[in-house]
Amino acid sequence: MNKKFYITTAIDYVNGPPHIGHALEKIQADVLARYHRLLGQDVWFLIGTDENAQKNILAAEKANMPTFDFIDRNAAMFQNMAKLLNVSNNDFIRTSDEKKHWPGVVKLWKECEKSNDIYKKKYHGLYCIGCEAFITKKDLEDGLCPEHLKKPEKVSEENYFFRLSKYENQLRDLIKNDVLRIVPEKRKTEILNLINTGLEDFSVSRPAERMHGWGVPVPNDKSQRVYVWYDALSNYITALGYGTENTQSFGRYWPADIHVIGKGILRFHALYWPAMLMSAGLEVPKMLFVHDYITVNNRKMSKTIGNVINPIHLVDKYGSEPVRYFFLREISCFQDGDFSYKKFEERYEADLSKGLGNLVSRVLTMAEKTFGQQIIECNFGEIDAGFQQGINDVFKIAKKKIIEFKFNEVLSLIWTLISYCDQYIDKRRIWEQENHKELKGLLIVLAQIAVFISIFLPETSKKIFERLGVEDLFKFGIKNSWSFKIKKGESLFPRLD
Repeated sequence: MNKKFYITTAIDYVNGPPHIGHALEKIQADVLARYHRLLGQDVWFLIGTDENAQKNILAAEKANMPTFDFIDRNAAMFQNMAKLLNVSNNDFIRTSDEKKHWPGVVKLWKECEKSNDIYKKKYHGLYCIGCEAFITKKDLEDGLCPEHLKKPEKVSEENYFFRLSKYENQLRDLIKNDVLRIVPEKRKTEILNLINTGLEDFSVSRPAERMHGWGVPVPNDKSQRVYVWYDALSNYITALGYGTENTQSFGRYWPADIHVIGKGILRFHALYWPAMLMSAGLEVPKMLFVHDYITVNNRKMSKTIGNVINPIHLVDKYGSEPVRYFFLREISCFQDGDFSYKKFEERYEADLSKGLGNLVSRVLTMAEKTFGQQIIECNFGEIDAGFQQGINDVFKIAKKKIIEFKFNEVLSLIWTLISYCDQYIDKRRIWEQENHKELKGLLIVLAQIAVFISIFLPETSKKIFERLGVEDLFKFGIKNSWSFKIKKGESLFPRLD
């Protein structure tokens, strides 16, 4: 059996429609899932929605809708977003699913209870509904939650707590020794510094009346509901059948190879989640890939400002491939990136329309005129040395940078090859040559570009293969011999009006 690769993203709150931050994370994870499939690995890719949060309930009340109807409607938007963006997830978990998700939450709770890690106590503290978490005064900046820029509410209630403090040394060792690897390094340092300040036990339940009866009931205590983060983090194993009779997938895919998350939820994944797993006698995930955020016109997205961008609207206007390209090419995984319609359209025109799209059109037009519908036999070893070097460089460097999550650098390298091809055509005046060796070389370059972009722009890659009259390789590599039959079509990326 092929080596397994289990990758997940954070599950999204459904208190509103998706925004481009949600899209960015799903696209980044999709690149990794597609790459590992091309390596021949058995990939399982999970996304989903976080539906048992208090903020969802409050949003439903504000919309004057029954909670489930509101959540069901919004969850469908997130599923539609993933479909429109061509995200290749194998499963979509919803935490309101009482058959698929809830049994695993209950089992995990009971296992932690067996380890004497869950206890009940009265608590007075500050609660941020945006984070769905209790926070301390030292977490605040000018009295506000730094993540949501809102003042937390004072809460006094009796809840169940998890003994996180018990696992302080184990968590430090796991992270320090990269048993649980955190990428990038700055996020690893951030968590180790947090551990060194001392870890406090955290609440794992909320009173049922505060949750309006919504959420997973605490085992043997109907007056309490399982705290959203304890419930939500469990999705990574409940989606694999943990807690049900069907545990084959759990046995096959767990532990997760990569959890893809945003920097704002790092401590939940780096501290709460591995501690819960250790308490239950389960393996911890292998890696956390922590990306930064996306702003709009250099400002944080905010409903108050009115700058929240819905990715579904972007796809409707420009198509899914340009949206994927912009986020992967413009936004570094390791620092905040910015979106604006101006930047988006500049990338579209320069890189897609005048870049890749124009190159494909030029080469196929020359090939159709020269070869018609005959089969064109081409060999990698016979093409221009500059092409050979460029293709080998892309292959070698891309393999390294993809697993380093430097997607923007891979795309930059591929587009350097595209630019070289355009310059080569002009310099060599390929359209005038009677010897068709160099034109054949350009066809091979196009085919190899289609291979390299297949994990980033899968539909564009497919269209290039179709127009070259060849089948997708279904692997990430270099092919020595090709047989082309040109089927020139319309422009891949028409100019914007």
